Amino acid sequence: MVGPRVWLGGIFNRFTRRTEKFPNDNPHLEQRLTRLQHRVKTSFDETRRDHQEALKSLWSTAFPDVPLTGLISEQWKEMGWQGHNPSTDFRGCGFIALENLLFFARTYPASFRRLLFKQNGERAEWEYPFAVAGINVSFMLIQMLDLNSGKLLSLAHQNFMFLTTVEDETAFDVLFCMTFQLMDAQWLAMQASYMEFNEVLEATKQQLERELDIEDVHRIIDLPAYLLLYQ
Repeated sequence: MVGPRVWLGGIFNRFTRRTEKFPNDNPHLEQRLTRLQHRVKTSFDETRRDHQEALKSLWSTAFPDVPLTGLISEQWKEMGWQGHNPSTDFRGCGFIALENLLFFARTYPASFRRLLFKQNGERAEWEYPFAVAGINVSFMLIQMLDLNSGKLLSLAHQNFMFLTTVEDETAFDVLFCMTFQLMDAQWLAMQASYMEFNEVLEATKQQLERELDIEDVHRIIDLPAYLLLYQ
């Protein structure tokens, strides 16, 4: 038999197998999900000292030899913020987007710099702005994984939470880094320019959903796109 029934049956069977390995009443995972949701709901507050320091740390990690003149400065455009005040770009996502970028810069510095300075492939004349793209990747992941809902609504969410059974608290941050690198690879493969950014992001989302659904994947590092961080 072919057609929608087979496709739906395949999804149900994969969902059932993973549910058997990962019960919904696992208190450890519930706590981890709660902490992640708290991060998602934390807005960026430019008056908070820790948020200011995180933003400064992102700059110093990205441009270690270039002193930052201020939290409001034309320098921020060099990193791909829309204007001279990065705080205005966080309105759609929140502090977790900055945490993701800072984790990327510290944990995978070579990959971070490749994307920041557009070092891979034949680039478009009108490139995507790095920092704003990162915020969009964070937002896409939050939506795809239903992190605002508090429920296991999507197969992608179920698969991600299954993977976190053997991961630490940085699982979402690692997934962000991998997805950002995957997005750049899609950008190059599609020979895209800035006006096609949303199409690239959607293609990235679809590819990530497919990878999360691979049955033999048991950790974030097992996802095929993870290898892109080390190319």
